[in-house]
Amino acid sequence: MTIVDGKKIRDEILAKIKKEVSILSFKPVFCDVLVGDDSASVQYVQMKGRMAESVGISFYKANFSISITTEKLIKEIEILNKVQNMCGIIVQLPLPPHLDKQAVLDAIDSHLDVDCLGTVASERFYNGGSIVGFPTALACMTLLDSINLTLKDKKIVVVGQGLLVGKPVTALLKFRGLNPIVIRSKTENKEELIKQADIIISGMGKGKYLTGDMIKLGTVLIDAGTSEFEGGIVGDVDLESVKDVAGYVSPVPGGVGPVTVAMLLSNVLQVAKTLNE
Repeated sequence: MTIVDGKKIRDEILAKIKKEVSILSFKPVFCDVLVGDDSASVQYVQMKGRMAESVGISFYKANFSISITTEKLIKEIEILNKVQNMCGIIVQLPLPPHLDKQAVLDAIDSHLDVDCLGTVASERFYNGGSIVGFPTALACMTLLDSINLTLKDKKIVVVGQGLLVGKPVTALLKFRGLNPIVIRSKTENKEELIKQADIIISGMGKGKYLTGDMIKLGTVLIDAGTSEFEGGIVGDVDLESVKDVAGYVSPVPGGVGPVTVAMLLSNVLQVAKTLNE
């Protein structure tokens, strides 16, 4: 089993982004909207900020009180939309339950929606007309591409059809003319389909679900699931169980996660390039 090293791939992507940012005629701005002070969210926002600054993108953290109303937050985002050289705005999720999540996400200018979670940006992505994409799905494809396989004759299975991984990954595969098999919770013969797969991209969020006896020899596993397990974070793949069977595995942590943030910043760069023309 070969481990697909997400941190190494992330660093390679960041180096390319830094080079491209350095030749822009202006310094792009990226904003992460944070409501409240949840410690895990604060840490994640800080990490994205450090990474943005490391490639020459100016990071702006818009931090609002947990008591803010939907209407007020929408007004604040509309102000951010107009900030000079703004090239990407995201909202740190989850939001407090009293806020209308979709209304807040839809307040982001669709051309600055680098998470693709607003209605307009999402539709543009699924219609194949977007210069940006869902970062986690892009990360899955980037890890898969790093293995340098010919995909067209492979049986590709996508496990789960969630908004952040399964659904957009399936679209990205179809954009390439591939025909992935989709496994949903109600799919009847899922074990049989998994056993036949050459490549499995999983975003179920069901810890250690995929075991060595479920896959065939040499299978490529791109694991985008995260679950809490005995005080730590695990993926959908039981690494110990598949180690003598799988061909390649992207581990959790250290696989899709690091590359996701790099793809988010790649989206910011794509927006910046359109403003630089």
